[in-house]
Amino acid sequence: MSEIKILWADDEIDLLKPQIIFLEQKGYTVEPVSNGHDALDKCKTEHFDLIFLDEHMPGISGLETLSRIKAINKDIPVVMITKNEEENIMEEAIGSQIADYLIKPVKPNQILLAIKKITENKKLVSEKTATSYRQEFQNIMTEVNNVNTHQEWAELYKKLIYWELELEKADNPDMKNILDMQKGEANKEFFKFISKNYMRWLKEPGKESTPTLSYTLFKDKVIPAIQKDVPTFFLLVDNLRYDHFRVIETLLKEDFRKVSEDHFYSILPTTTQYSRNSIFSGLMPLDIDKKYPEKWFYDDENAGKNLHEEFFLNEQFKRSNIHLKTSYTKITNHKSGKELEDTILNLMNNDFNVIVYNFVDMLSHARTEMEVLKELASDEAAYRSLTLSWFDHSPLLNALQKLKERKVRIVITSDHGTVRVQNPSKIIGDKATTTNLRYKTGKNLNFNEKEVFFVKNPEEALLPKSNLSSSYVFAKEDYYFCYPNNYNHFVNYYRNTFQHGGVSIEEMIVPVAVFESK
Repeated sequence: MSEIKILWADDEIDLLKPQIIFLEQKGYTVEPVSNGHDALDKCKTEHFDLIFLDEHMPGISGLETLSRIKAINKDIPVVMITKNEEENIMEEAIGSQIADYLIKPVKPNQILLAIKKITENKKLVSEKTATSYRQEFQNIMTEVNNVNTHQEWAELYKKLIYWELELEKADNPDMKNILDMQKGEANKEFFKFISKNYMRWLKEPGKESTPTLSYTLFKDKVIPAIQKDVPTFFLLVDNLRYDHFRVIETLLKEDFRKVSEDHFYSILPTTTQYSRNSIFSGLMPLDIDKKYPEKWFYDDENAGKNLHEEFFLNEQFKRSNIHLKTSYTKITNHKSGKELEDTILNLMNNDFNVIVYNFVDMLSHARTEMEVLKELASDEAAYRSLTLSWFDHSPLLNALQKLKERKVRIVITSDHGTVRVQNPSKIIGDKATTTNLRYKTGKNLNFNEKEVFFVKNPEEALLPKSNLSSSYVFAKEDYYFCYPNNYNHFVNYYRNTFQHGGVSIEEMIVPVAVFESK
């Protein structure tokens, strides 16, 4: 343990000699003073790791001394010690950002616990977290090799995200590397699971063994969450992974109560054009193409592919005989976000309000193209941090906070997630082959069969095809497609970027949660 230097200010400091000797025997250096003036003089000339401060001292009070200490060094932790248990005294001390609050008489072990909590908290938490994860490691590996239902996979994914966030807080890179290995193993098994079950799911909608998919999200999860005479806000944040949801929900729960949390599986390809159109229409892409051919564009067509979501939603409600007053708002830039912030209370007149927010998806794509964002979002932890920072300062959060005093329900979800790609996979196709790095559709595709989920006949996967010989391939795990031309350049350019469209836990298992006013 590096030397911890403590300043202890108390007008009865001589009576505290036993506690001071106890701390010195534990390896701490304690500087005793008997009043606030001396404490301030010491703070101006010496460095201290921690200050114990008596609340009631002659001359200047403990609270006044605390205020002046913070003016000298706002980051130094201060523990207030007092005989006075009056609520206003405690509130004022807490408001002044004290590190802890102890009531006299204080025992040596109380003091020791306060010191360890403040000066060794991160180290102790890291050690405890690492120990707990080591104990859980074998259980997770057993689950990875034995899960065989969609629900079990969702629970395992949530458990992996839990440990990823815990190890990140504990700042334990060694354990984090082990967890990354486990996530890799999980994705290998998940790919086998999807390859075996996905086509069956499409043939057996509604069965217990079939999860809620994009096109049944509204029927299974959203419509049951709507309450009579309570405006519902359906918030779809494009490309929001489960771990991103975990970090932004901490801000949401400050103003709203979480009613439920669930998940659904994004259809393949896990991209906006396919999954989001499927969500709003309640149909698989092949059925959208057949029913509304003028509103579905193939991948190789140069046209906006998500321009009809409001139409699709209204059509889905009509087919389901649902009669609600609805609104649809899509946010694609800061200006439209500010407009939503200014006008969101006007939407209280509607039964059901859709808000599609594109920021996270734009961040993902921008990160691929901009070197500065590659530095800012270099890995999953940095990407989460950037997402949290955006949400904390976004017009979206400001808009939602305007609803906290109103009786509302908020359903928050996404259309798909994203995965950080690591392993290149060579593919050959003609000029009409799609450009997405995680899936390709076209004719005469040439690829490594071990690295893809291959759909020879798209109609069996309820996917449209632009010509008779079209097929689809979806990259597995953290693979990404590169053409042989200029291969090494594109391998290096796209490695470690966040992509979507393929088969991974991160892309396919999507959160859906319901919040309501507190």
